[in-house]
Amino acid sequence: MKFAVTVLVFCVAALLSLGMVMLYSSSMTQVGAHYLIMQLIWCALGLVLCVGATASDYRWLKKIAWPLLGVAIILLALVMVPHFGRRINGARRWFSLGPANLQPSEMAKIALIIALAWYGEHFQRKMPTLKRGIVTPGFFIAPVLGLIFIEPDRGSTILLACVCGAMLLVSGVRFNFILPPVVLGAAALAYSLWHDPMRRERILAFLHPEKYKNGVGYQSWQAMIALGSGGWTGLGLGNGRQKLGFVPEHHTDFILSIIGEELGLVATLLVVLTFIIFCICGLYIASKARDTFGMLLATGLTVLIGLQAAINIGVVTSALPNKGLPLPFISYGGSNLLAMLTCVGLLLSVARHSRVEEDMADEPVGEAQTA
Repeated sequence: MKFAVTVLVFCVAALLSLGMVMLYSSSMTQVGAHYLIMQLIWCALGLVLCVGATASDYRWLKKIAWPLLGVAIILLALVMVPHFGRRINGARRWFSLGPANLQPSEMAKIALIIALAWYGEHFQRKMPTLKRGIVTPGFFIAPVLGLIFIEPDRGSTILLACVCGAMLLVSGVRFNFILPPVVLGAAALAYSLWHDPMRRERILAFLHPEKYKNGVGYQSWQAMIALGSGGWTGLGLGNGRQKLGFVPEHHTDFILSIIGEELGLVATLLVVLTFIIFCICGLYIASKARDTFGMLLATGLTVLIGLQAAINIGVVTSALPNKGLPLPFISYGGSNLLAMLTCVGLLLSVARHSRVEEDMADEPVGEAQTA
């Protein structure tokens, strides 16, 4: 367990360090060190939350699982109210906090995972039934997904729906029970996307990139140019050209394209490998959790971070349509960084109270030395 925890912490530290370096490199010609300073402040706050979560016993979350989910739903509803929520680029997803913005959907992701972990443990024996496995959890999953969907934030909706599905499967829900809601949800999502002009054009740009490279597909096309021009070893730190106004949002959702251009394919593959190793460590921690709640909690948090990274990487490399999800620990964004570091802290708390650690603590000193 200590090895898994050490590797996981090293992966997070490496990604955070790379993120700070690339954030300054990608934005120094536009805003100087402003984004870097703001990200450092958010990182410091996130590390406080991470250390606090690590030092605490994750099992106390059972007591506040439902109040926390209730608060998250209220905040998601309030962000829709004029004069409460802030609209940026046609979406109302943020609360304005002076110089910074807070995105309540990031809190809602963690709150829903905690509530599902509590539910999965409490009704573990009844999860194979349709009522307890699908219908009942649907009553508290649907409001969260629905409110995020109408912000609108299709990417986060898809991400969180996949995380919930994975947690339900792990908790014992039969696959044939999950399949019909998945098909219905996918059909409803496809209908919504096709009748949303902007998102329909994004899908068409994904299918026909050259045709839309000067329009809605401009961002993805320029990101591919950045990745391709970097070659194996890159153009050198700070020498990238696509960040000079060619790749929109190059410091947030598309920062991986700047990494590929300046540091090359090798660095890009190392980022991918780091996330894979992180997920392996997170799932190992989940497998050694002392109770079902810890196992489901660690599984949900690991899938959340790993899947978000996979979607972001897929978007930047044009393997997926543009969805607007940040790259965990690397992209600029305070709300997401706070949420991701809180997830890491909760993972470390599960590891700290795992069966392996308890067995080692209960082992007599003499036997431990002999071993």
